[in-house]
Amino acid sequence: MIYYSLTSKHWFVLFVLAITIIIASIHPLEYSSYLLHQAGTVLMLIGLFICIKKIGLSFSAFFLYVLFLIIHVIAAHYLYSYVPYNDWMIKYLHFDLNHAMGWTRNMFDRFVHFFYGLFLYPIFYRLFQVWLPRLKPKVLFLLIIQFVMASSLVYEWIEWWIAIGLSPEEAENYNGQQGDMWDAHKDMFLATIGAIFTGLLMLKQTKNQT
Repeated sequence: MIYYSLTSKHWFVLFVLAITIIIASIHPLEYSSYLLHQAGTVLMLIGLFICIKKIGLSFSAFFLYVLFLIIHVIAAHYLYSYVPYNDWMIKYLHFDLNHAMGWTRNMFDRFVHFFYGLFLYPIFYRLFQVWLPRLKPKVLFLLIIQFVMASSLVYEWIEWWIAIGLSPEEAENYNGQQGDMWDAHKDMFLATIGAIFTGLLMLKQTKNQT
């Protein structure tokens, strides 16, 4: 079902996002970098409301979009590079993910880029479905994958452009590169993998409905 206005379910999800933003805004690790990240949150929220009003969204597409924003807000509080996800897993699940995977860096920024493709694919699908209504699902799938790749590249360009005007320490805090010269390439790759995963699931669902 496509919604062109907000229902009680939508408002509840937005309420959870608002609470997350309020809590994340209390003593973030680096306030200026946090605000830079939250500028992106504001722009994405504006885009979300425009999409609902102009083209409508399914609740699942809306929910996944806001879920991505919630993850992004949490990451922004910890400057991405210092999200204690492994400590949380050890404390609550008694499982050391970093040790099991052989990771020596904080991988939360990688997770967020993966979730970008995984969670935002449905809203991109809706956009392309409206813009190019005559295209077959497989063609839409390929276009959206390319769009995720291109938008990931543009995001990395924006990060680079912002970092130029910051001190080396501030740039490192904002970008979360953690000394990895291939950081941008890996982020773009993971976003692409996430989009492919969701895209294949949606293709299978579409096939089952025909």
